[in-house]
Amino acid sequence: MSARRTTSTLLLTGAILVTGAGSALAAEGDGTFTMTLTADPGNLDPQMGASSSLFQATRFAYDSLLSMAPEDGSIQSQLATDWSVDGTTVTLTLAEGITCADGTPLTATDVVANFDYVADPANLSPFLGVYYPAGATAVADDAARTVTITRAAPAPFVLTGLTDLPIVCAAGLADRAALAGATAGTGPFVLSEAAPGDHYTYTIRDGYAWGPNGATTEGLPGTVVLRIVENPATAANLILTGDVNAATILGPDAQRVAAEVPYSVPTEALIGEMWFNHAEGRPGADPAVRLALTQGVDLAQLQQVLSGGQGGPAKTFATLSPVACPGESVSPALPAFDAAAAGAALDAAGWAQGADGIRAKDGQPLTVTFLHDTSAGAAGQAAAELATQQWTALGASVVDKATTGPATNEALFATGDWDIAWVPLNVSSPDQLVPFLSGPAPAEGGANFASVANDAYTASVTAAAALPGIEGCATWLEAESSLVAAADVVPFANSVVPTFGKGAEFAFSGSLIPTSIRLQAP
Repeated sequence: MSARRTTSTLLLTGAILVTGAGSALAAEGDGTFTMTLTADPGNLDPQMGASSSLFQATRFAYDSLLSMAPEDGSIQSQLATDWSVDGTTVTLTLAEGITCADGTPLTATDVVANFDYVADPANLSPFLGVYYPAGATAVADDAARTVTITRAAPAPFVLTGLTDLPIVCAAGLADRAALAGATAGTGPFVLSEAAPGDHYTYTIRDGYAWGPNGATTEGLPGTVVLRIVENPATAANLILTGDVNAATILGPDAQRVAAEVPYSVPTEALIGEMWFNHAEGRPGADPAVRLALTQGVDLAQLQQVLSGGQGGPAKTFATLSPVACPGESVSPALPAFDAAAAGAALDAAGWAQGADGIRAKDGQPLTVTFLHDTSAGAAGQAAAELATQQWTALGASVVDKATTGPATNEALFATGDWDIAWVPLNVSSPDQLVPFLSGPAPAEGGANFASVANDAYTASVTAAAALPGIEGCATWLEAESSLVAAADVVPFANSVVPTFGKGAEFAFSGSLIPTSIRLQAP
């Protein structure tokens, strides 16, 4: 989503590796690798948006301090070659010889300037509290190439967060406006052409040798093109014809491609997550309405339609592999589908059904604006239509809005003109979702776009954050269950999302790893 922040779909951590098919590889620096993005990334400033499209584009031109091993999700090197955690202190040592795309060296002071920018609430970075702990401070020692972070409070998955925080070079820090349409990073590629709404072209750098676990540009294609293709059917056709080398595709189109393209990288992800707008004056501010609109739709049926029959029910809020806290936080708290009970609950709460079938309370009709993203394709539209039918039968007047990523962002983070939104936020550790599920709303400088205020969630999060790593998992899951029980946020559909490859092989860690790309010789 991207108005003040972007999150239309967060696919930000996790690790999946699929080995190649064994074909001969193209020579180093030769050829072009083309992949599709489901939405335009918009402003390219890598620290001002967290949509899946921007995050993927960012990885080509920017590095993070640490990386996550595709095989098992363990923490490994990137810009930093050594790291340690001692209580609330994290110390990282930068690799020698790191240079930016403009040839200038990256210093520890530059890294701290990145932290300071994200940490300043006035800058409205979506990564504050998600990938960089709120209230943390950092100091640099350029001679020793070290950065020391001191956290104000426990952050059990702090190293995981640093694997997803892109580092901007000094030139970009000095001119943030320029980052909207250019790159200033240490990554293996540099942006060479931007055609918003159509494509973005990246060109390989010379001398890059500090990628994930010491990866270099050896064996990489000379050019990468990111094509904006919002329609899943179109993306499927492009991968089938070989016009693109990689495309992430959901639903029936994925089955069509799988029948002809054997190579794919699977990522289990949350594809259906229902948010209610709790802001004052919106129907969702009434807990009875949220619970009734949750109980009044057949979520199991919606999950099957949305996933094209290939998915399953959601289990936890943090789904991307490797899941930090596996378990079941959703189903134990989810009310069973019962349209009659939902209607009775609305009656009891004073939402009376009129002669036209629409419910009203105190003269205000039960009108809900329902947002769902077009990137889910025909399956997403069919699921949205089914939900609309069931809510209408319950007595709600539903304004169905199929939106693109930027329009969804605008509604969630700027105008607030929405009541129900299907927006799956995908992460691997539950702490990364806390700013979206508590704290200030966007108008107050926060990320809590639904204005959720759940005391039980906040109490459990506070307790869980005080425990190291996975020791707090039972409490993190308890926190998530409290959100479902109150129908604050309801995850309802998981699916294994394939990224198909044709003429190339690659690895994933939440998104495609640029240094893993290998073109196959024709």
